[in-house]
Amino acid sequence: MKLLNNIVLSLILILAVSAHAHENGIYDVREYGAEGDGKTLDTKAIQESIDECSQTGGTVYFPPGTYLSGTIILKSNVTLQISQGAVLLGSTDIKDYIKKIPKIRSYTDQYVNQSLIYGEDLENIAITGHGLIDGQGSAFKVTTKKKPDRYWNRPYLIRIINSRNIHIENIRLQNSAMWMQHYLACDRLFIRGITVYNHCNQNNDMIDIDGCSNVLISDCIGDSDDDALTIKSTSNYISKNITVTNCVLSSHCNAIKLGTESHGGFENITINNCVVKPSASQEKIYGFRNGISGITLGCVDGGTLNGIMISNIRIEGPKVPICLRLGDRGRLYKEGIPRPPVGTYKNVSISNITATGADTIGCSITGLPEHPVENISLSNIRIQFKGGAKKLTDPWSVEEKPEHYPESTMFGKLPAYGFFIRHARNVHLTDIEISFEEEDERSAVICDDVEGLDLIDVRGEGSVSGAPLFQFRNVKSAFISSSRALNPINVFLQIEGNSKDIYLSGNDFRHANTAINLTESLPPKTVHLKGNFFKEQKD
Repeated sequence: MKLLNNIVLSLILILAVSAHAHENGIYDVREYGAEGDGKTLDTKAIQESIDECSQTGGTVYFPPGTYLSGTIILKSNVTLQISQGAVLLGSTDIKDYIKKIPKIRSYTDQYVNQSLIYGEDLENIAITGHGLIDGQGSAFKVTTKKKPDRYWNRPYLIRIINSRNIHIENIRLQNSAMWMQHYLACDRLFIRGITVYNHCNQNNDMIDIDGCSNVLISDCIGDSDDDALTIKSTSNYISKNITVTNCVLSSHCNAIKLGTESHGGFENITINNCVVKPSASQEKIYGFRNGISGITLGCVDGGTLNGIMISNIRIEGPKVPICLRLGDRGRLYKEGIPRPPVGTYKNVSISNITATGADTIGCSITGLPEHPVENISLSNIRIQFKGGAKKLTDPWSVEEKPEHYPESTMFGKLPAYGFFIRHARNVHLTDIEISFEEEDERSAVICDDVEGLDLIDVRGEGSVSGAPLFQFRNVKSAFISSSRALNPINVFLQIEGNSKDIYLSGNDFRHANTAINLTESLPPKTVHLKGNFFKEQKD
């Protein structure tokens, strides 16, 4: 009888505690049968706690322990709180992951339809806490190079579709079988204080923001094998009104990558106060040990890229610090739609950049014939390149590659070790210093088919036996001021092609054997000089 009384009393206490917890909006997954031993599959218990919590709204709480799970479906008005000492562990059995095809169709339908955490058409959801979500992604082996087969059966860790008011805070994420987190067509997305480590499989992105609006990302640390901060538009939804600040990013591929897909386009995006540094992982799956690029902004599947501002970035390691690219791949995000026309690329500002460890490729700013990139401003930039390359016999022979994947290495070694600019309108380079560790015979800056060009206080190293410091072909309405070579060179500026209205004022030519070389075909008064400093005397 005493034993029975004790059992009854215990049940009453459990029910009282449970009722109290539910009254305060706390739903402990253990109360729904989760073992938290890392061996028992707790999917059912976790899902039941989410389902009940969603009826009134509240928090699904994971106390310390390891909770093995397959796909769990988020519901509106639910917060997942992974406490300190708690681990949500993804199952290694693909059968435990539910296949979900979103109502919004996008190019990502070609990739993956399974996730550890999935939500669609939701409001007021959150994933918080100081615990860990681990996808155990290395268990999902890639057995083929064939597309799209090589992407199948590798779940995302987090995938949220067409939802509003989403908070991802303070959580640690690691070891996804595919992208770590994908947010598609979401509005009011807040990501703060998360730590991501993703180096266990192919396509290990840190984060993918895809056609989302009103996004704030801050105070995050990410280290990924594939692209880190990735902003996409894989459907007709625009990625717009996005702010990223105070983050530390590492990648074997691209630290800041925009436009791998660009169907809907990009508008009003600000990225500032970030550090790009080499990955802590010595082994790579894709890319290079220190990364492919620091900043790559592409637009290759139609759409409009407009109003991108990037500032206060320290870049250490990647081969190419900056790459801006308008292309014409025209990839379709679903069957039956027309091929998109060439997109529009304008109003990009990049400032206050310091980069070291860059390789020999060079930075590029490139549009296409009859489709220029427009209103590009680079200011207060310091880049140190590896150098050591010979000058190219024909600096104008760089292929156009309109349909190529937008990658900073796509052209190979450029004829300019610093900046190669082609098919552009209204380009402004102000307070730029580019140098190399080993003598490089290539030009510091090459411009081809550029109209409306300002080079203000541009300083670069060159070579007496090498190419001119600056080379222009088919450049119109250019103004060069307060610029100089940092060491002895042969020629400061060479001009050819259909160039005209080139103005030079207040430049220092004293390191140059020859200030300006003109081809014989150029008309008189192509170049206008005022107040420049020559090797022997002022003009």
